[in-house]
Amino acid sequence: MGISGERDDSGGAGGSGGGGGIAETAENGETGETGTTGRGGFRRKGAVGARARDLAAATPATRDRYVDLLRVASLAVVVLGHWLMAAVTPDGQVGNLLAVVPGLQILTWGLQVMPVFFFVGGFAHALAHRSRPRYAAFLRARLQRLLRPTTVFIAVWGVLALAVQLLGADRGLTGVALRLVTQPLWFVGIYLAMVAFTPPLLRLHGRWGWGAFGALAAGAVLVDVLRFAAGVPYVEFLNFALVWLAVHQLGFLRADGMIRRPALLAAAGLAGAGLLVALGPYPLSMVGMPGEEVSNMAPPTLALLCHGLWLVGAVELLKGAGARFAARARVWRAVVAANGIAMTAFLWHLTAMLGVYGMLLALGVRLPAPATAAWWAQVPPRLAAAAVLTAVLVAVFRRAERPVPPAPASGSGGPVAAVGVTLALFGVLGLSMTGFGGLLEGRTATLVAVRVTAPAAVAMALAGWFLVERAGRSRPRPRPRS
Repeated sequence: MGISGERDDSGGAGGSGGGGGIAETAENGETGETGTTGRGGFRRKGAVGARARDLAAATPATRDRYVDLLRVASLAVVVLGHWLMAAVTPDGQVGNLLAVVPGLQILTWGLQVMPVFFFVGGFAHALAHRSRPRYAAFLRARLQRLLRPTTVFIAVWGVLALAVQLLGADRGLTGVALRLVTQPLWFVGIYLAMVAFTPPLLRLHGRWGWGAFGALAAGAVLVDVLRFAAGVPYVEFLNFALVWLAVHQLGFLRADGMIRRPALLAAAGLAGAGLLVALGPYPLSMVGMPGEEVSNMAPPTLALLCHGLWLVGAVELLKGAGARFAARARVWRAVVAANGIAMTAFLWHLTAMLGVYGMLLALGVRLPAPATAAWWAQVPPRLAAAAVLTAVLVAVFRRAERPVPPAPASGSGGPVAAVGVTLALFGVLGLSMTGFGGLLEGRTATLVAVRVTAPAAVAMALAGWFLVERAGRSRPRPRPRS
C-alpha cells in the first residue's frame, strides 16, 4: 500500500504500492470456473463463465473457504487504502494522507495487509503444484488469469498514453496519472517471482519445514545488517525476494497444518516490529512514504517481515470465526463473485480514483486541503464514485480474467516458461517504476542497479506473457490426408 505523486528511483516502485488482487478463482488450488484438480476445489460445473451462485452451490464441504475470504478481504483493504491515502491538490498533484497526518501511520500496522495476500498465495500455490507438478503447466495455470488482464491493462494504457502525449495533453493530473496508474504492477512482479520459485521452495519446505522459512528469514536479517551496519551498496534489494518469499513460505506451512501456535507467531512478530521501529533505523509506517530516507516497503525490511508474522498469526487466530462467517451462503456467494473479478478490479482501481478526481477538477469542484474537515466530508462521495467507476471498468475488461479450458500439455517447455516469467517479471516491475509518462521519449528508471525504459518494459512484459502462454503446449498433430 502507498500512494505518492513521485516515484522512487532507488529500485522500488514509488510509494509501496498496493497489493493486489491476483485473480484466484473460488478454489484454493487450481484455477478455473469449469473445474479444478486442486485439493478442495470445485467439481466440473457447466461451461466457462458459470455464475457465482452456481459455483458457490457447487463448493465441496472440504474446501477451506476462509482462505478465499482472506484473499478478497486483503484486496478490498488495499484498494480502500489507496483511495483514502490519495490527497489530490487543486493543481492536480497527488500527495499521501499519511504524510499530511503522520499520526495516522500507526494504522498501517493493521491495514498494510499485503503479507496476508502473499501468505494466502503460498497456501494456494502449494496445493496447485502438487496437483500439477510439471513446471510449464504449473506456471501457465497459475499465471494466465494474472498476465492476461495485466496485458490488456498495459495495452490499453499504452495506447492512451501515446495518444495523450501526441496531443500534448500530458500535464497536470493527466501527467500524474500516466505515472501513477502503473504502481499496482509492482505487486504483479513480486507475485510472478513467488509462482516461479514455488517448485524449488516447496521442495525445501518438504524437507526442512520451518527450517526453510528460517533460512529465508535469516537471509533477511543478514541483508539488513549489511545494509545498515556495514553500508554495503545494493544489498537491500535482495530483501524484495527474501522477505516476501519468507511470507509466502508461511503459506506452505499452513497448507501442511504446521502453524500450530499462531498466538506465539503474532506476539513475536508484533514485539519484533515494535522493537525494530523503536530502537532501529526503521520508520513507523509499514507502507512507503514520499521522500522518506528508509522505507519498510521499497525495499522490504526486517521490520516488514515481523509485521507479516504478526498479521499471519492474527488471521490464523481468527480462523474459526472466519470459517464460520465464510460458510454463510450469502457471504460465500459474494466471495466467489469477488474472486472472479479481483485482478481486473485491482489493476484499474487507481485509474478509477484518478478519473474521479479528474472529473471533479473538470467540473470546477473545489478540492479542499487534505485532512481538513471539508476534505473528510468529501471522502464518502469520492469513495462511492470511485467504486462505481471501478465497477464500470471491470464490466468492460473482465473478459480477460475469465478462466480458459486447460490446453493440451506436452510435458516439456520448462525453460521457455522460465524465460517467459523472467521477462514478464522485469517488464512489469520496470513499468511500475517508469509509468507511461514519457513513453515516446523512453523515460528511464532504475530497477535495482539497471536502467530500464518504459518502451523496453512494455516489450518485456508482452513477450513474457506470450512465452508463458505458449510454454509446454502440445502442437496439434496434422490430420492424415484421405
